[in-house]
Amino acid sequence: MSQPPPRYGAPISLATAGRVMRAAQAEAERLQWPMVIAIVDSGGHLVMLHKLDQAQYGSIPVAQAKAETAVKFRRPTKAFEDAVAAGGLGLRLLGIDGLLPLDGGLPLIVGGELIGAIGVSGMQAVQDAQIAQAGADGLLEHDA
Repeated sequence: MSQPPPRYGAPISLATAGRVMRAAQAEAERLQWPMVIAIVDSGGHLVMLHKLDQAQYGSIPVAQAKAETAVKFRRPTKAFEDAVAAGGLGLRLLGIDGLLPLDGGLPLIVGGELIGAIGVSGMQAVQDAQIAQAGADGLLEHDA
């Protein structure tokens, strides 16, 4: 039996978003990957957006859409990517407004509550997800 999605919590603070951003940006810079990193709050509103040097402009709205999808549907965007890739009924997801089925969007959860999400774009989806995970791991640096 799958567990229920996390409850929506208070919006991520700017300080916490900064920790998440620094962790994601450090990993992208370490790997020399030109990424766009977006962080939204629990209502899906943009809190922070960084476009690293030489990141493609098209990744700006994609990163934000990944973060918004992770908040709206309270799950990683990889779940939707996998469902679409499986075909069949999963293809119906392509008809849902505001859903981007590409890996690289993760909910940010503290104390069992969703406080926001991170979305990353700029490389292949699996690489985007690696940077998003590094950012989410930044939540562990300090009490959010």
